[in-house]
Amino acid sequence: MDVSTGVIVFAIAAAIAGIGYGVYLTYWVVKLEAGTAQMQRIAQAIQEGAAAYLNRQYRAVGVVAAVLFALLWLAGQWSDYFGLLTAVGFLIGAGASATAGYVGMNIAVRANVRTAQAAHKGLNAAGPSPGSWWSG
Repeated sequence: MDVSTGVIVFAIAAAIAGIGYGVYLTYWVVKLEAGTAQMQRIAQAIQEGAAAYLNRQYRAVGVVAAVLFALLWLAGQWSDYFGLLTAVGFLIGAGASATAGYVGMNIAVRANVRTAQAAHKGLNAAGPSPGSWWSG
């Protein structure tokens, strides 16, 4: 196996491991107590607001992405480094980034309400206190 193939295999393996760990953490967070009905209503309102913000932001970014897609594709007329394949790769990356934004926002809101609920049981239940990881 040459170096380029090894790098690609490593990148794919690292991506799969990262996605797997993210799925594991998501299930771990979702299993925690979600708080009172009032806390859940507030979390739902926050989630709706965050989703509206991301939708608005991605609409604006989508216009820029469409222009960049066209420029990358057209640049293939003058350079072997650009073209349709590069443009499609750009769109795949942009789509993956947008998906990560939505998923991250969703799990962050879920984690926040669960942390607030856990704080009712004390600071240690809500998360480690500053410096606790090195004090044993």
